[in-house]
Amino acid sequence: MNPIAAEIGTVFVPVSDVAKARDWYCSLLGVPADGEVLFGHLYVLPMQGAGLVLDSKIFAPDAVFRVPAFHLNTSDIQAAHAHLQGRGAEVTEIRDGQWFNFKDPDGNVLMICEC
Repeated sequence: MNPIAAEIGTVFVPVSDVAKARDWYCSLLGVPADGEVLFGHLYVLPMQGAGLVLDSKIFAPDAVFRVPAFHLNTSDIQAAHAHLQGRGAEVTEIRDGQWFNFKDPDGNVLMICEC
């Protein structure tokens, strides 16, 4: 029996300011930003599925995601694209009618995909 599970537990995102990143990500995802910043550098976003942890201790300009390490799901790619544009995020055009990339305030490249 393999002792390693075939599932993702948590993805760590390097951020320069954990409190600002918490507020931005929570607002983006429509989740409360009332959790505690742990150990002065970690914030665990309340999410379904794999966890997302914002971590200011691992941040460096060369550590940001230059390509998406994961994607966030949407049931309406057009609405998600408009939502990010309305927030002033740097976004690509929608590709193949089902996905696009965008950058968070620290320059991490993330993806939204219609599933």
